[in-house]
Amino acid sequence: MITYLLAFFLAFSAPVFAAGGETAKPHAPMGGWSFDGPLGTFDRHQLQRGFQVYKQVCAACHSLHLVSYRHLQALGFSEAEVKAIAAEYTVKDGPNDEGEMFDRPALPSDRFASPYANNNAARAANNGALPPDLSLMAKARAGGPDYIYSLLTGYQQPPADAHMMDGMNYNPYMSGGQIAMPAPLSENAVTYADNTPATVEQMSQDVSAFLMWAAEPKMEERKRMGVMVLMFLVAFAFIMYGAKKAVWRNKH
Repeated sequence: MITYLLAFFLAFSAPVFAAGGETAKPHAPMGGWSFDGPLGTFDRHQLQRGFQVYKQVCAACHSLHLVSYRHLQALGFSEAEVKAIAAEYTVKDGPNDEGEMFDRPALPSDRFASPYANNNAARAANNGALPPDLSLMAKARAGGPDYIYSLLTGYQQPPADAHMMDGMNYNPYMSGGQIAMPAPLSENAVTYADNTPATVEQMSQDVSAFLMWAAEPKMEERKRMGVMVLMFLVAFAFIMYGAKKAVWRNKH
């Protein structure tokens, strides 16, 4: 029975094949993630670099609808810095006293501004493809940040036997091996304030960590709570064991 269960698990955990190519298994960057494990935490410097990559590269096409500018304070930005970041964007508000919608500078309480007015505008600007919202991407895809990192660093020349559709790019980490988005990152696409070399691998790692934070901003709090609960349960078990020994000491 155990043999059959193991075979079933391996069959569904192995890389899958799709028309046009093989889907490769996502992998973490060298050294893994700072937030791995039950005691792992986010690296605030990395999150700030990742936000910079999102802001200067990804935000041109991809929205982050579930994140507000004020949440950036959790990355180490001051209140004044968050206000300045929000003010760089324009959001639609209203209606005003005349019943009309109007544009205004974004406030820290606003959600991240979308690069397009609506989905039809997004498709029209991307040859019919709709760039997905990235708010939950690190939780919505198998592999999470490993998947995002692998995808961003996985662009290759297609194999000789690959049948590529018009306008598609070869990436073995995308289902079917084909993706409409061209490689978004290139060497030194951004200039980091902390002088970290902006290699494709570094930027991919940073923005993947940022998107993991965006998808689960309370992860550190959840882990701390889990550790506290486990410590309580261990202490409670010892107390109950001592109580049991005391109650039954004279019963034998």
